[in-house]
Amino acid sequence: MGKTNSDGPRWIGIPVRVFAMTFLFTLLSFAVALLLSIMGTVVYSQVKHVAPNLTFAYRHIAFPCAITAGAIVLVLSLVMEIRNYRQRKTLEGIERVS
Repeated sequence: MGKTNSDGPRWIGIPVRVFAMTFLFTLLSFAVALLLSIMGTVVYSQVKHVAPNLTFAYRHIAFPCAITAGAIVLVLSLVMEIRNYRQRKTLEGIERVS
């Protein structure tokens, strides 16, 4: 069996992947929360016969949802990347020995 030319897993890619995924998921959760909160605000304003307050949808619903989702994604992504790095490092060591 031929040897591969890999140097093993590199830890420098972990923060880049974690922050990229955190940014993307935070942006996606903000967009979805904003869409749903604007729709809810418009429906509420139609039912109560008042003008829709869309700044409420931004400030009090979508932004806190995005920050919460971003924090959760940051922690989970960091844990998964570290676990994956350690697993690849262990498998690289086993492959090197055998």
